[in-house]
Amino acid sequence: MMYIIMIILFAAVLVLLWKNYRIKKEAKLFAEKVEDALDAIVTGKEWNMEEELEDSLWGRTGTQLAKAGNVFRKKEEDGFREKERVKGLISDISHQTRTPIANIKLYLELLEDEEFSQNGQEFLGKIKGQMEKIEFLMQNMIKMSRLETGILQIHKEDQNLYETIRHAVADVVPEAALKGINLYVNCEENMMIRHDSKWTEEVIYNILDNALKYTESGGKIRIQAERQELFFKISISDTGKGIAPERQAEIFTRFYREPEVHDKPGVGIGLYLARTIMELQKGYIEVQSEIGKGACFRLYFPVNEP
Repeated sequence: MMYIIMIILFAAVLVLLWKNYRIKKEAKLFAEKVEDALDAIVTGKEWNMEEELEDSLWGRTGTQLAKAGNVFRKKEEDGFREKERVKGLISDISHQTRTPIANIKLYLELLEDEEFSQNGQEFLGKIKGQMEKIEFLMQNMIKMSRLETGILQIHKEDQNLYETIRHAVADVVPEAALKGINLYVNCEENMMIRHDSKWTEEVIYNILDNALKYTESGGKIRIQAERQELFFKISISDTGKGIAPERQAEIFTRFYREPEVHDKPGVGIGLYLARTIMELQKGYIEVQSEIGKGACFRLYFPVNEP
């Protein structure tokens, strides 16, 4: 009797071990199939659906994953079509506005040669000023839209940072001279870093342009570049009016302008563009400031980013 019981127990153990092996094997196979299906959904590849119609755990799961994949692909295709539509729209706007703006500027130049009363000359000057604002706004709106929709791409290469800074500074020197603001640059002349020189120049110019607007005559603007362990850092500091702590996050949003500076030229796009360009280069931008003590913007470029 004892012998029979031992045989039954041994057989039961074998059955349990076999079932455990089967469960582990099926679980591993199930996990592999789910992994393959998810990989196919993410990459857009095809995967074998032969077993999806079977009444099994994988059959039911695979069918649901297939449905999810179809939804995902449709949304991706819709997003691509919408992006292409926006690209076309931006190109049309750019083309359609360029000629009228150029014509209006030409007419204004012709009118400047005519004789007008003092009031007429005043109105003409105001019209010209407003026209320049419209042109500036359109250029920046198109630039911003092209960046956001991927029409304009970031092309990072190993390039001389000193030259990038020099070109940006050259664009603001005339205005700095008019306001009596001193510019100081501290950067090694052969500092090679991986960046898009054209768009980085745009970032530096936008920050310098802001600094000039909000720094009084006789003030100072300093640009310093240095290599750290993980990042290249560019610091741009000024002796301007400063930015309140509660507004320091808002200044990087689209069309944000501080209430007390609406009399200054600008549309509130420059710093938004600067942040977007830095993020596209896998870097970031931050600001440190106190009211009445100026502001310091810091740009960080990763050292080892491809």
